[in-house]
Amino acid sequence: MGKRILFFILTNILVMTTIIIVWSLITTFTDFGGSFESQSGILGLDLVSIGIFSIIVGFAGSFISLAMSRWMAKKMMKVKVLDPNGSLSPQEKTVVEKVHRLSRAAGLMHMPEVGIYNAREVNAFATGPSKKRSLVAVSSGLLQSMDDDAVEGVIAHEVAHVSNGDMVTMTLLQGVVNTFVVFFSRIAAILVSRLVKPELQFVVRFAAIIIFQILFSILGSLVVMAYSRYREFHADRGGADLAGKDKMAHALRSLKNQVFNAEETDDAAIQTLKINNKRSTSMFSSHPDIDERIRRLEAK
Repeated sequence: MGKRILFFILTNILVMTTIIIVWSLITTFTDFGGSFESQSGILGLDLVSIGIFSIIVGFAGSFISLAMSRWMAKKMMKVKVLDPNGSLSPQEKTVVEKVHRLSRAAGLMHMPEVGIYNAREVNAFATGPSKKRSLVAVSSGLLQSMDDDAVEGVIAHEVAHVSNGDMVTMTLLQGVVNTFVVFFSRIAAILVSRLVKPELQFVVRFAAIIIFQILFSILGSLVVMAYSRYREFHADRGGADLAGKDKMAHALRSLKNQVFNAEETDDAAIQTLKINNKRSTSMFSSHPDIDERIRRLEAK
């Protein structure tokens, strides 16, 4: 899940920043000769207008990011989508069979796209705008490093994310966070711009909006990451229901061993953006501590 959350947050920040820049330029050039407040349009001190604008932009950025999530993941990770009816290697057939079997067990009406991407890192992720248009992808490193039971446990975990609708839930949460980010970044920018000469106010306000939005987005990501850590426990339980608790626990232990070996060899390709991170006590981590995940799963 770590990769899909990273893709989602980065895309979300880029989309929102683009919307703000375009809108600010439009409101500037449509009333270029007016006063600074009239040039700003809804950038003024009307809190109701700023609030409405923040909601529109916040949720627009979130839902656009959701719509782009599957496409972005394929492009950024160079995922090879596996055609169930095409010519596949025995290993590829096994991955497709596991995803489809576990998806049917989860009650999904539409089978996710299945993909493999070439990387040494031990990773897997699920993404997509809906259960109907989802993607489950695994790395070649995961398939090479884990046994069959561990691979099934990892895939079950990712299918559980799809079945739980985690991307949609994350989108709604991100929309709320975005709304606060847009609102307070604009208020802060207005206050900062009043500290400079009138002829410089627009430039200062424009720059301040972008800077504050990025800073507040980073702070807002703490909320998103905290929720992501909570959903990981839920997906572990879902994976245990689909593949069996023993396979899910075995998958987590295998991940723990892979992380330990990666840190021992200082292999950056494996250490970054894994489905688990040993240094998961960070507030910016999308995953909780793996030992805690194992403990909770075994106590289930």
